[in-house]
Amino acid sequence: MTDPIDRTGLRPRFWETTPLARMTRAEWEALCDGCGKCCLNKLEDEETGEVALTRVACRLFDDATCRCAQYETRHQFVPECITLDPATIEKNAYWLPETCAYKRLWQGDPLPDWHPLLTGTAQSVHDAGISMQHRTVPEFDIDEDDWENHIIEEPT
Repeated sequence: MTDPIDRTGLRPRFWETTPLARMTRAEWEALCDGCGKCCLNKLEDEETGEVALTRVACRLFDDATCRCAQYETRHQFVPECITLDPATIEKNAYWLPETCAYKRLWQGDPLPDWHPLLTGTAQSVHDAGISMQHRTVPEFDIDEDDWENHIIEEPT
């Protein structure tokens, strides 16, 4: 599998020495492990604030590649899609998956050993069983009232 994220020319182990807010755009993008979990629809308990991931994927999610099919223009199709960056991570970290590099680094945790920046291959997230590759259903196939039937447990 070809890595859709250009991880060439980055500072060695930049994630260990550079705060999120000081990373270059290329470094920030390289933190994405390609799991696809951020593109899953979530359910939030209004009383507890607990967030559950579902296997119901955004209409733009490509189940084979675990990528947004229209990443650069996604807001034209999904205006509510969140742009995660150093300024918005604090507000959005609560719904990010526990395995997410952005969330882990924001919390002061290391990257997991299967992360592509450590393994050198985008395939490692899939091989580790962390990604949603071939495990989702499109949101237009499932009535929103039935999303709770598609809640998934998250590996950490």
